[in-house]
Amino acid sequence: MLGIRRARDDEASILADIGLSAWKRAVAGLGASPEMERRATNAFTGFVREAWRMITVVERNGRPAGWAAREAANEVISDFWIDPAFARQGLGAALLTVIEKDIRRQGFDSVGLQTHARNEPAIAFFKRNGYRVRWLSVVYAPKLDRDIESVGLSKQLEDGRDVELYGPGSML
Repeated sequence: MLGIRRARDDEASILADIGLSAWKRAVAGLGASPEMERRATNAFTGFVREAWRMITVVERNGRPAGWAAREAANEVISDFWIDPAFARQGLGAALLTVIEKDIRRQGFDSVGLQTHARNEPAIAFFKRNGYRVRWLSVVYAPKLDRDIESVGLSKQLEDGRDVELYGPGSML
């Protein structure tokens, strides 16, 4: 059974592990060094401990299987991670739908995010869900201490004024 809910403060280590596993898969083609992995581990652990209130979790049969965050509580999805063991099972699409509805409910007309340019599975996933590549650049990633080619994606959201995110029949 699929469920989507807000994160809890007592599951930071589980969420950090999911993020790190998904990150390792996403950066496999970039040649991640042990130092880069150590920095990523610290970044995930620190982020989920501090920002758990900004995280939405997707679970399968009561087990967290992925999460997304909007770090600045705006229209930008700062993090979107699905445990590789649960990839291609529809959890990402379900989580993305809820995040988009939440963004729309808060009055934003579009949603944006970025990923590294070689993360072809993520780019393909977001394109299948209506996102378009808007820009390509090289940015310094302080958490990884290196330059990363990044792609910005965005999607125009439909008018969702009649969507009731937290009411009867909602996923949250």
